[in-house]
Amino acid sequence: MIAVITVSHGSDDVLRPFLASVALACTTPITVVVVDNKPIGSDARDIAAEFGAQYVVDHNHGYGHGINAGVASLTDEVDWILVCNPDLVLEPNSIDTLRASGDSDRMISAVGPRILNADGTTYASARSLPSIRTGVGHALFANVWKSNPWTHRYLQDAAQPVRRDAGWLSGACLLIRRDIFDGLNGFDEGYFMYFEDVDLGLRMHQAGLRSVYEPTAVVTHTGAHSTQSDSARMLAAHHESANRFLARKYSGPLLWPVRTVLAAGLAIRSRFQQRHGDH
Repeated sequence: MIAVITVSHGSDDVLRPFLASVALACTTPITVVVVDNKPIGSDARDIAAEFGAQYVVDHNHGYGHGINAGVASLTDEVDWILVCNPDLVLEPNSIDTLRASGDSDRMISAVGPRILNADGTTYASARSLPSIRTGVGHALFANVWKSNPWTHRYLQDAAQPVRRDAGWLSGACLLIRRDIFDGLNGFDEGYFMYFEDVDLGLRMHQAGLRSVYEPTAVVTHTGAHSTQSDSARMLAAHHESANRFLARKYSGPLLWPVRTVLAAGLAIRSRFQQRHGDH
């Protein structure tokens, strides 16, 4: 059985269309769990009940913590978990397509769909794992030199709808084997927001498992509505998480110069984006 888990943070305006699309995205029975990170003043409990979804309160300990709380509420019969942002609309049969792709090879630990932005363009949801070169190059040049080779290598060929292996898949919509997720202790809750999906992809890769991009399954991301009112804080959280991931990946006293360069590059990019209002 598949369980769909989403984390709501004042997401009443998008939760209903999301849940309605989930009902059409799978032809077999599924379990749906709404984890509410902002229950005060929210109708998420009533909306979840309207669609027969389970409701869990988590009091905003972070996105990864919320997903982990949702997984902890599941029964043993669930063998696949679809992690979703609530501001998504899933195309009909998209969950079926993801499941079929994952079932094609036991070494596939996670499958991600083609994620469309609200304007119909393709979001780069299947990327390579950040390395020293791509991390520094992307951090320094992504906003001033769009075609730089480091960003191109990191984002891969996002616009090409070709099934392929990826270093990591966006946690905005991600199908994961339950036993793999449990075996890796779920998302690292040290990331409040952002990079928990990159970290999970790295740990899957280190375990010799595959993460696969399946573009024939399509979802539309209507926008990160819950963070629009606090974009400066979310931008800071993004760069803090990026720095944490790279510092953990390149740990040890001998790699201190590497961590220093990476942190400097991220700080420069953060200041640039804050000045220009560019995420």
